[in-house]
Amino acid sequence: MSQIPADLKYTAEHEWIKVLDDGTALIGVTDYAQSSLGDVTFVEMPDLDDSFEPGETFGVVESVKAASDLFMPIAGTVIETNSDLDNAPELINESPYEKAWIIKINVTDPSSLDALLDAQAYTEIIG
Repeated sequence: MSQIPADLKYTAEHEWIKVLDDGTALIGVTDYAQSSLGDVTFVEMPDLDDSFEPGETFGVVESVKAASDLFMPIAGTVIETNSDLDNAPELINESPYEKAWIIKINVTDPSSLDALLDAQAYTEIIG
């Protein structure tokens, strides 16, 4: 069974978001997503200062099985990318919630978090 930390919010497209105390947020893909993809071989990330609205594609995760678009859970501007993934994309398979966050954003509309799924609702989606 997939790990689904209770302190995160989720999308139906299998991204997670963790809002930090300073109003920024980390975004990555769920354990369910990495398991479905198989061995991750490459992560395409956006540029710093790129801004996205909810639902917009912000990157791609490629694996031995498929390539999958990454969708922005909430509105925000990219302030950091996880450079560890450049040389070790397999971190997404090994540690999807801790070491393999993909981007860090400045949240531009905190109220949009209300539209995301909590751990229980996400669990129901992945069954």
